[in-house]
Amino acid sequence: MTFTTPFRHIAVAILLIAACAHSTWAAELKDLRNSAAGSSPTGSAAARSQGPAYATRPEAMQFADDMASRRDLDADWVRAAIGQSRYNATVARLMQPPAKTFQKNWRVYRSRFIDPVRIEAGVRFWRANQATLARAEQEYGVPPDIIVGIIGVETIYGRDTGSFRVMDALTTLAFDFPASHPRAGERSEFFKGEIEQFLTLQSRRGANPFDARGSFAGAMGMPQFMPSSWNKYAVDFDGDGTIDLWNSPADVIGSVASYFKAFGWQPGMPTYYPVRFDQSRLDMDALMAPDILPTFSVTSFTDKGAVLEGQALQHTGPLALVELLNGPDAPQYVAGTENFYVITRYNWSSYYAMAVIELGREVAARVRP
Repeated sequence: MTFTTPFRHIAVAILLIAACAHSTWAAELKDLRNSAAGSSPTGSAAARSQGPAYATRPEAMQFADDMASRRDLDADWVRAAIGQSRYNATVARLMQPPAKTFQKNWRVYRSRFIDPVRIEAGVRFWRANQATLARAEQEYGVPPDIIVGIIGVETIYGRDTGSFRVMDALTTLAFDFPASHPRAGERSEFFKGEIEQFLTLQSRRGANPFDARGSFAGAMGMPQFMPSSWNKYAVDFDGDGTIDLWNSPADVIGSVASYFKAFGWQPGMPTYYPVRFDQSRLDMDALMAPDILPTFSVTSFTDKGAVLEGQALQHTGPLALVELLNGPDAPQYVAGTENFYVITRYNWSSYYAMAVIELGREVAARVRP
């Protein structure tokens, strides 16, 4: 993603603030204000999308004061960070729900991510980081093809990590989330939490909040971690004393693996099995009711008309019927396992999970034919 669907990683990590993060607040605040005034999202179109600073919004400034108190951060620094952030109309527009005429189409979606450019970039990334990928699998149990698939789908291995100022994106979505969205209130609160996580992170790193660029939803780096995910799951996998998800492939690989392990990845378990149907006893409504949450045992799954073969019949965990629509054409189905569901915790979409799986497989087939 690229935050392919806008809401990833609703997890809060409370971390201690390094005591030496800001040695002289006056100088920090001057630099912060200069940065906010002088830098904008790259490109004239992005600059034109900027609106007024949030310093004019009493509720934003009250939030800054409350947050500084909760997090034991310098109130002036927090007020400067939030107050100098600017409304971004493009961010708000991109968060609008899709038009009612939109039809999901797995073949079209797949073609966006399983393409020669992304596959070749994945081969280069895998070969350059083969030892690190092997170490991540050993330590976290997550295979290289899944890690490589995630990074490729998200940013083409760091080629496109986003050009929006993270502070602008987060404040826009915290205080001006599109009211037309059916979950606008809930989403607004989520992004307020992400502001807290981001400023906590930047304070600990001694970094200027306005230097960070990311997606329109505030996701950052090669793996497109939201601030809360960075704080909770990111690891210093190259051992240099810092976590850099923009420039350190090792930190990226380790952090993605850490994320999957935290969400219950089970080493050796397939992500899905082929499935077909016995129309004479098919209960499609019952099979689809839990959506992609694995719920059915193999016995209950097959009792409802799903037909499994081979290895799938020996599966011991729960399964879900995953439907992939193809616009006006017939949908495709697979029997998703708990590991398939874990991938959707990175991005809440079965289409996304299948793209990750298939990109990883295509790359793996070229690296180790």
